[in-house]
Amino acid sequence: MFSVLYLVSDVIEALQGGFLGGQLGLTLIAEAAIPVFVIGLYLVQRPQIGRLGRLSAAAYAYSCVFFTGTVVYALVDGASDYTALSHDLQPWMTIHGAVMVLAGVGFGVAVIRSKVLPRWTGMALIAGVVLVSPFQTLPEGAQVLAAAIRDLGFAGIGAALLGAHALSGHRPAAYPG
Repeated sequence: MFSVLYLVSDVIEALQGGFLGGQLGLTLIAEAAIPVFVIGLYLVQRPQIGRLGRLSAAAYAYSCVFFTGTVVYALVDGASDYTALSHDLQPWMTIHGAVMVLAGVGFGVAVIRSKVLPRWTGMALIAGVVLVSPFQTLPEGAQVLAAAIRDLGFAGIGAALLGAHALSGHRPAAYPG
């Protein structure tokens, strides 16, 4: 649900050509939930997800805590768009963006290796986090597409967990697909 909310916020931002209060409010809600659900996604894959999954989940959650703070900053400061926000918060945006990319790739690899959840979700997460950074300089539509791939990976993980839970009544020991 939060991945979808985050994507909706990205689409609204692209359509309106920058930040507005309501759109930033959606972003804040979605962004603030990410650290909690990433740690939860790690926990439901234990022990198969291993050390890489644990470290990557912690690093991804940490970077999202930082980015949640940037949304608060944008709301308080009245930043007009991502470019202005990024300019105000350099070099920290770049540093935490790099942490997010590395952690996202690591978590995606750990999801694939664990075989608890569908392989494609880890691959989508990897592709999405890798594409978000270089797509920052492309038109809004391309940026939203890269974010959508990442969000699809997380949403797929959540859907797989909900589906497995509904079918079995408990947490899956391994995803059969």
